[in-house]
Amino acid sequence: MSTKTATGREAMVREILATFGMQAGGTVSGVAYGGRFKEDAGGAPLETYDPTTGEVLAHVRTATADDVKRAVSAAHESFAKWRVVPAPQRGEIVRRLGDGFRERKEDLARLISLENGKILTEARGEVQEVIDICDLAVGQSRQLFGREIASERRDHRLIEQWHPLGVVGIISAFNFPLAVPGWGWAIALVCGDTIVWKPSSLTPLISIAAQQIFHSVTAGTDAEHVFSLVIGSGSTIGEALVADERVPLIQATGSCALGERVAAGVAKRSGRAILELGGNNAVIVMADADLKLALRAVVFGSVGTAGQRCTSTRRLILERPIASRFLEQVVHAYRTIGIGDPLDEKTLMGPVISGSAVNDYTEGLAEMQRQGGKLIYGGKVLEERGGYFVEPAIVKSAIDMPIVREEVFAPILHVFEVDSLEEAIAVNNSVPQGLSSGLFTTNLAAAERWLSTAGSDCGIANVNAGTSGAEIGGAFGGEKATGGGRQAGSDAWKGYMRRQTCTINYGTQLPLAQGVEFPVD
Repeated sequence: MSTKTATGREAMVREILATFGMQAGGTVSGVAYGGRFKEDAGGAPLETYDPTTGEVLAHVRTATADDVKRAVSAAHESFAKWRVVPAPQRGEIVRRLGDGFRERKEDLARLISLENGKILTEARGEVQEVIDICDLAVGQSRQLFGREIASERRDHRLIEQWHPLGVVGIISAFNFPLAVPGWGWAIALVCGDTIVWKPSSLTPLISIAAQQIFHSVTAGTDAEHVFSLVIGSGSTIGEALVADERVPLIQATGSCALGERVAAGVAKRSGRAILELGGNNAVIVMADADLKLALRAVVFGSVGTAGQRCTSTRRLILERPIASRFLEQVVHAYRTIGIGDPLDEKTLMGPVISGSAVNDYTEGLAEMQRQGGKLIYGGKVLEERGGYFVEPAIVKSAIDMPIVREEVFAPILHVFEVDSLEEAIAVNNSVPQGLSSGLFTTNLAAAERWLSTAGSDCGIANVNAGTSGAEIGGAFGGEKATGGGRQAGSDAWKGYMRRQTCTINYGTQLPLAQGVEFPVD
């Protein structure tokens, strides 16, 4: 990088950080509870890096296990007050939060591109997701409804209602540092819960910026103390949060291995978990498909976010008559992908998040080739660019390669050929993960088969749409090793509340259920 270019980027870095009161190379607190940041946080200092250059952006004071306890105590105390605030009034706070993110949308998008490496258009879309989930949650605040159930006993009424649950621990990943935790906190807040958030240590500045917005919006309101932030290592901070009996629900996003630890830890204390874990997502392209439509979906799904979405397209399943032709089109499209600075509007693929992610990419490709996969395109680490840049890669793989069953969190696409829809469905369902899936076809019967009980076994099954780009109005989540949890829209709100069944006897007799007689007069 030339001195002139470096100087220009350094100025841009300073400008982006300054919008949130941060200094390049400076130190900020990553711990907040009780409505303010704690400058005396005692955890080991953390460095956060610019993935475009590999240079340090800032230093972060992290939490200790004791900080987590204090944050949970503050959230638990705040819950006693927040839960009795009428739900529509809680919704009004979330509406203001949505406006806060709307006002800072471009600032936040630039910070995401800087610290995460996501291109600007995707970063803006991520902030928009937060705004959208706030809008959805505002409406939901007036629809936290139960139901009346027919009672078998005369003069009795049987009803079901929902109450706030308590403190919700949110453990989030680097790839969607705002949107995915936002799916949780926006809904949890209108449900009457309070939040302790442990974000990824790879993107701490983004979470600190979000916490600043929380503080500015909620200061002086009933929600002033409902948000807590604890940045630190998963082995210390995450484990402390998972183990705390005062946190009835953990929402965790990350690898399948993370989910296993969270599920086991929460189960020991009979808590709940909403888990959104690994995805090994497939797109099936049938011979009758609209190939232009399929091409756009496959390329964005596999290359978007540098292949670091939980919904990234990892496997491409092609019906044999169009396989060679379609693969040529994919390779041609890959050649046009502009790789570079994610803050440049022309860039379509930025860097991966870290040096460790580069290693995962190179080791994953090496293992695929050892197992018999043939590299069709890409495979290079772009060391001359500085930072953590790689080429998106395409590998022609065999279905029985063990690594096909794993999620390599990198821009690598497996390609397979099949002879029928039934074979394609079997391949789609043959991996342990079950998050997202897509079928491209113009055949109505094939589409209905795909969506039937004999079709995709994933939590998300699309027709003529790719694996990425879920709308917040639907419940988001997957099956099998993906965790089974649901976030965002539909009735996902029920996961953040406790259900209560109530019987009201408005008569003068006390009949027992099922006709039981128990005379005691």
